[in-house]
Amino acid sequence: MTNTLGRPWTSDGFRTSWAKACERAGIEGLTFHDLRGTAVVRLAIAGASVPQIAAVTGHSLKDVEAILDAHYPGRDIQLAEAAVLKLEARTKL
Repeated sequence: MTNTLGRPWTSDGFRTSWAKACERAGIEGLTFHDLRGTAVVRLAIAGASVPQIAAVTGHSLKDVEAILDAHYPGRDIQLAEAAVLKLEARTKL
């Protein structure tokens, strides 16, 4: 990827452009890594495998797993659904 001048991004150039974009959008306290981590979780929710997610985001397989462990504890959909069904059955009036 290149910047508007057709040159490769530098870390300072990207950081400056990111800050300007966040300012224009009225977003505070969001880093690019936050957005990248969100992409990991959203791809997992959509059914992408860990290797597929890593191919999109550029993370290592280990890093994808760590992000999902920290931010998507309901990864086992069958376990999560069973837990919700138990809760609903117990709380019905």
